[in-house]
Amino acid sequence: MSTPFPFTAVVGMDDLRLGLLLNAVSPAVGGVLVRGEKGTAKSTAVRALAALLPEVPVVTGCRFSCDPAAPDPRCPDGPHGPHGADGRVPGGARAARMVELPVGASEDRLVGALDIERALSEGVKAFEPGLLADAHRGVLYVDEVNLLHDHLVDLLLDAAAMGASYVEREGVSVRHAARFLLVGTMNPEEGELRPQLLDRFGLTVEVAASREPDLRVEVVRRRLAYDDDPAGFAARWAGEESALRERIVAARALLPDVRLGDTALRQIAATCAAFEVDGMRADIVMARTATALAAWAGRTDVTADDVRQAALLALPHRRRRNPFDAPGLDEEKLDETLEEFKGDERDEDPDPDGPDGPDGPDGPGGGGGQPPEQGPEAPEGPAQDGPAPDDSAVPRQPEPQPEGEQQRRNTGAGEQSPVRAAEPFRTKVLSVPGLGEGAAGRRSRARTERGRTTGSRRPRARLTTLHLAATVQAAAPHQRARGRSGPGLVVRADDLRQATKEGREGNLVLFVVDASGSMAARRRMSAVKGAVLSLLLDAYQRRDKVGLVTFRGRDAELALPPTSSVDAAAARLESLPTGGRTPLAAGLLKAHDVLRVERMRDPARRPLLLVVTDGRATGGRDPVALAARAARLHAADGTASVVVDCETGPVRLGLAASLAGELAGTAVTLDELRADRIAGLVRDVQQMSDGHRDGHVAKNPRRAA
Repeated sequence: MSTPFPFTAVVGMDDLRLGLLLNAVSPAVGGVLVRGEKGTAKSTAVRALAALLPEVPVVTGCRFSCDPAAPDPRCPDGPHGPHGADGRVPGGARAARMVELPVGASEDRLVGALDIERALSEGVKAFEPGLLADAHRGVLYVDEVNLLHDHLVDLLLDAAAMGASYVEREGVSVRHAARFLLVGTMNPEEGELRPQLLDRFGLTVEVAASREPDLRVEVVRRRLAYDDDPAGFAARWAGEESALRERIVAARALLPDVRLGDTALRQIAATCAAFEVDGMRADIVMARTATALAAWAGRTDVTADDVRQAALLALPHRRRRNPFDAPGLDEEKLDETLEEFKGDERDEDPDPDGPDGPDGPDGPGGGGGQPPEQGPEAPEGPAQDGPAPDDSAVPRQPEPQPEGEQQRRNTGAGEQSPVRAAEPFRTKVLSVPGLGEGAAGRRSRARTERGRTTGSRRPRARLTTLHLAATVQAAAPHQRARGRSGPGLVVRADDLRQATKEGREGNLVLFVVDASGSMAARRRMSAVKGAVLSLLLDAYQRRDKVGLVTFRGRDAELALPPTSSVDAAAARLESLPTGGRTPLAAGLLKAHDVLRVERMRDPARRPLLLVVTDGRATGGRDPVALAARAARLHAADGTASVVVDCETGPVRLGLAASLAGELAGTAVTLDELRADRIAGLVRDVQQMSDGHRDGHVAKNPRRAA
């Protein structure tokens, strides 16, 4: 693939190149997700692919790019019957398209739009194709796919999986073919995709810029050469482009003849089972990828190397269980799985030359001269000699220290080493009161494009969701004046009513975490970090943006500006040091500045302030009064606030509750934050109620009857 960017200058770019080419050979692989830092030519590589794809034969005048050799019988522009003496469908050829889906695209722009007015008044399915129709038999490219609304990603991946797009509006349905090569790029620093959505991409590759100066110099040279003379630069690479294009065509032609034998299928199944991949999609994608690899290499049989390469491309992102897991694959374990399986396959193959195995008694398939009882123990040797595979992932607990030593260290102003977070838990639902209009999410009530219908209004712009009953009610009084004579309803644009829906929105959850000396006791700080980690996990699941402000010593710090990357917030939290005084006022003022800026950037996204502290304030003149004054600034702005009270021990001062009062918010303890505790209390009350009723029935048998 020829681009002005040398692939060797980016780590992982060879995998990206291979993944794109495999999808060009077999779009059934399911697309490629490209993960990498900014400035690594992700978009450049994807755009270069479109120039390599062969021309596409299309039916003349068809907006849905039907193939003249096999037109879609359900095409909205069809049926495409044969014309002329030769009995062929008229057609021509055009270059393969690369269609780009913007992050801010609407649902109608993606799947297409129906003219509801004509459908109601004339009974005509007037359909305007969307981007899925434009991308049919081409490439659909989604830059920053992790920033796309979830429901759009769902629609996109459903169409990619089914090869068709369905549009339904108030009983009017349109279906058209939508088979395309799906490519998404993302920067993990800006937020992750849900594991369910990650699983829908066939392959994934990780790219990063090289640290080799010579390679970086070559990148700059080629880029400058391209800018100086784009036509001349393209001409220098035209030969390689032509060769790649011919190789893609040849691999496509060979693909139906590639044989995926039982041995390869069993290797694929064993690999997916060994890595505990959920579902069966990984097995299917690996099979298709291995087949495409063989066709790309010009072979008709799938080899073990094809299976290994398919696993490296198809499995890493499917092993992710929660948002804090890093995608990846243990290549040593992969090789052991494939080798072990190959050994099993040899043992199962009978050899007509001898009864002891395929290679005789001394071969690898026979006893090899070893006593029979040693056979099963051989694979366990390496595992016993070295550390367990998951030892590196098991957190080492800090050595316990005397309570007096801890207290002595915590009273000083020095910095304490970071403490590992306790195990996260499911938290109670914290939400912003009122009705918002922010981006779709799962936290607070809001007017949204999706959800339950609550009423109707006149459309402010283009009609997206029709409220049928309200539209008929608006049109009914004018039927006689409009000269209605038949059964059809005469509907005008002024009659149309937009359905108003209520769903859930995502919020900006800003954490303000007390990292001062009063929080530095290891047990307490571990519990606090565990609580914040639990709230971060909850924010990820509810599609929130998150930010992190910490305060200790003399000042407060914006540890993480508001972002969609919960992973980044968890990483900053893990390395958070503690110690020093408690500048509570500074932390609240820093949070106020952050929220002020965010309100200007995104006025529709409502904030939720989570202050994690024991309520103490030290340092400066009258720190308590300063903290109260800073808290009242948030109350004046109407910011929804929750104070997580970290105070422990038999004697509690109730300072966090006082702070919550100044913020006009609520206070919860660490125990009250747990959803399982609330569920336990409900069960206890229910059991008490059942017991009371049973006792009452026992005393009143006549009433029970």
